[in-house]
Amino acid sequence: MKRIDSHQHFWNYDAVRDAWITDDMSVIQRNFLPADLEGLLLANEVEGCVAVQADQSEQETDFLLELARQSPFIKGVVGWVDLKNVHIEERLAHYSLFPKLKGFRHVLQGEADPQFMLSPSFIRGVAALYKFDFSYDILVKPKQLPAVIKFLPHFDNEQRFVIDHLAKPYIAARKTEPWATEMSALARHPNLYCKLSGMVTEASWKHWKTDDFSFYINHLLETFGPNRLMFGSDWPVCLVAGQYEQIVDLLDKHLSSLTSAEQEAIWRKNAEEFYNL
Repeated sequence: MKRIDSHQHFWNYDAVRDAWITDDMSVIQRNFLPADLEGLLLANEVEGCVAVQADQSEQETDFLLELARQSPFIKGVVGWVDLKNVHIEERLAHYSLFPKLKGFRHVLQGEADPQFMLSPSFIRGVAALYKFDFSYDILVKPKQLPAVIKFLPHFDNEQRFVIDHLAKPYIAARKTEPWATEMSALARHPNLYCKLSGMVTEASWKHWKTDDFSFYINHLLETFGPNRLMFGSDWPVCLVAGQYEQIVDLLDKHLSSLTSAEQEAIWRKNAEEFYNL
């Protein structure tokens, strides 16, 4: 089955800019570029990917767009733009000229204020995305889910949202609540999708087992359903806890009881439709 990887990153490593890559993550303290990924995609029957921002700058967006221009297997880019900028529509009009730019993301998980996303200027910026047919990736941790519940009603149901990395539940601690209840509430928004990505880095890096993820994946299958979930590797961040093929294999095992159409939706079709690939 051909797959689309809905979530991965590229960077030229900079120790100051990329200080979030701590010494216990030394395996990814280096450059990661399309040439490093292409062979992995081929080996795992992944025909294309979506490159997602890791740095909060327009330079990052332009960097990813240039990589996408050079590498046809990069089907889409999720960039960064200052959504609180009073001239946000001008910036979005500029980026609408780049067909591979599909949406935007802000590193909300790094904001000290869990209510950051509820500021009027941020809501206004996200609301401007719809006019230009851009999606928005929600990157949060479980403590921010109450804010996400308040955030989504500000927008029309036509605006496309996706939660990255299951909202990073505490898999290593085997903690399921209040994450499960809050994700159930969010799943009631038909315009909200969720990426089955970033799981191994929330588990015990060296000792995770495939069934560590069963509750979380099954809960999302029950609440979001197969038509609003999508595969993402989170490469190269995933390398701190596993190889690309292990990420594919653990999800493959969890989806094996689904119909072929449901599996195809999660592996490929949902990403193609959500991001207009």
